[in-house]
Amino acid sequence: MEEQLMLRMIAEELKLRTPQVTAAVHLLTEGNTIPFIARYRKEQTGELDEEQLRQIEERYQYLTQLNKRREEIIRLIDEQGKLTDELRQSIDQAVKLQELEDLYLPYRPKRKTRASKAREKGLEPLARILQAEQDETKITIAAEGYIDEELEVHTAVEALQGAMDILAEELAENAEIRKWLRQYVWEQGQLVSVAKDPEVSSVYEMYYDYHEPVRKMPSHRVLAVQRGEREEILRVKISVPEELIFKKLLATFSGISHTYINQVVQDSYKRLLAPAIEREIRNQMLEHAEEQAIHIFAENLRHLLLQPPLAGRTVLGVDPAFRTGCKLAVVDETGKLLTVDVIYPTTSKGKVEEAKQKLNQFYQQYPIDLIVIGNGTASRETEMFIAEWLQEIDREIYYLIVNEAGASVYSASKLAKEEFPTLDVAERSAISIARRVQDPLAELVKIDPKSVGVGQYQHDVSQKRLSESLGFVVESAVNYVGVDVNTASSALLQYVSGISKSVANNIVLQREEKGRFQSRHELKNIPRLGAKTYEQCIGFLRINSGDNPLDRTAIHPESYPLAEQLLSTLQLSMEQIGTNDWYEKLRNADVEQLAEQLNCGLPTLRDMIDALRRPGRDPREDLPAPLLRSDVLKLEDLKVGMELKGTVRNVVDFGAFVDIGLKNDGLVHLSKMSDRFIRHPMEVVTVGDIVTVWVLSVDEQRGRVSLSMLPVH
Repeated sequence: MEEQLMLRMIAEELKLRTPQVTAAVHLLTEGNTIPFIARYRKEQTGELDEEQLRQIEERYQYLTQLNKRREEIIRLIDEQGKLTDELRQSIDQAVKLQELEDLYLPYRPKRKTRASKAREKGLEPLARILQAEQDETKITIAAEGYIDEELEVHTAVEALQGAMDILAEELAENAEIRKWLRQYVWEQGQLVSVAKDPEVSSVYEMYYDYHEPVRKMPSHRVLAVQRGEREEILRVKISVPEELIFKKLLATFSGISHTYINQVVQDSYKRLLAPAIEREIRNQMLEHAEEQAIHIFAENLRHLLLQPPLAGRTVLGVDPAFRTGCKLAVVDETGKLLTVDVIYPTTSKGKVEEAKQKLNQFYQQYPIDLIVIGNGTASRETEMFIAEWLQEIDREIYYLIVNEAGASVYSASKLAKEEFPTLDVAERSAISIARRVQDPLAELVKIDPKSVGVGQYQHDVSQKRLSESLGFVVESAVNYVGVDVNTASSALLQYVSGISKSVANNIVLQREEKGRFQSRHELKNIPRLGAKTYEQCIGFLRINSGDNPLDRTAIHPESYPLAEQLLSTLQLSMEQIGTNDWYEKLRNADVEQLAEQLNCGLPTLRDMIDALRRPGRDPREDLPAPLLRSDVLKLEDLKVGMELKGTVRNVVDFGAFVDIGLKNDGLVHLSKMSDRFIRHPMEVVTVGDIVTVWVLSVDEQRGRVSLSMLPVH
């Protein structure tokens, strides 16, 4: 397939213009990163966003691999001397890997099969007679001519069986038949699951006698059934109406229909086609389910990473526990550790008073603005203790429960050991809990994205594909926000466009040795940070209070001359940056007229003006801040119909989990999210949203709460 045809195909699939795709592929093959292209090459790509660029990259890689496989298959068939013009044309026209493999299947070297053994016995001519002759008597007579003791064909029945085996395999390897059957099973098939032992209790009981159309089955149920089968609780198969299938298979014999052909059709379908197509359809269902689960995880992760930071606060982080006590960590407004300690408020009365005294000491010694409690073991008991203590002090301090997923992963990591070599694991965990509200992005990038607790069935999907997708999300979020090069950790810098782990470490090392960077230009001196890396990363790195005010912005240094021209045209000076006059002149600027006047691209100028209007702005500031609490909500306090405010913690295919201040999040089912029809919860909510909910039902025994985003009367 020619390059231009590939690019046109991608453009058609993604509903883009071919020049956009051509430009994107050219930029990608030159070694530019997706964040860089999306932000700084908008004129060339027609303002393609990161997701569109990622889709182009994936499709281009797929079609490139398809071309390589196509060439290999043509070579392999040609070496066998079986490459006809018609076959070559079919191979050239194939646009899916599956189509290519179907065409290659009859020519693929195989282990011994019943058909290959029959061919070795010289029975292929008899197979052709079965295809052409309608009279069964003549067929029987012909079969007797193939009896050969030397070739171990002892009877006419054996000869006929071998001939039928040949036809059955040929039918099963017919590319058009496989394509039709694959589509038919996808559209008409039902996935059926039953219990291996109906008497055994398990979480899969709803699937003990279950069936659902293959093409309609949602991803979370596909993955649940898959897991149940893997754990040997369920038996799973695909059931499909077979009458039309047999008619279709029989029609390939051009009107020839007799006992032997009927047996060929039955055998080919039952023994060869049905198992193969079922495997393919099950794999297709699993792939679709995995893609959906990975998409949900990625979207949740994006919104989690972009939670607004509660900056400028001194925070007390609490990692709750029973026997080993609650580890405490106080961090200042920059995230610097001030002190660590431990209290035992969940053990005995004496210890509770002792714990309060310890908190009083912290309260007097440090300007604590906020208490952050992890939601793990003993979280509820710790929350009640903290809420009680807050009622006894004379300063208004709020607390917040955070999802501590991943804190323990970080605290045991090499990075945490390097950061806090003298602290134990739980103390490091308390620091992580405190810091993740000060700057969620900076703290969460230190943790494997798979461990942050916002997915569904993440352990049941391709771990390689999941890691790639989540890595892309983290990189996208980091570059969207931008990074202060004078405060960022190596873990954060590694996600900046173009920066490798070694370069990130070198940046931190030079900062520690020589002090703050005063300009972006200084980063050119970092070992292993070459010209290409500098081009890719520098627009995403910020230097506050440096030599050049433009270094605070998302404007790329390559556009500094244009920025200076713009300011000169608007009669603004760098000394005015951040003033009301500066803001108003930029806000009222005629962007289209200026773009023409300055002879520059409209998208670049639009972004430049936006960056100059609010230099140093954190885009997360526009999002709603987390809900802060000062008192405990108990399960027994809840009444059906009660109205509450909550924070969306996780979004899954069937609904959303909302933190309303209880130990366990309440579930809002998809059907209770909107008074209009919605296909997925993400049409209504995302992780971090503050929502109004009403209590639908309370299961005190299981500690579960059902919520509704529609008023309950």
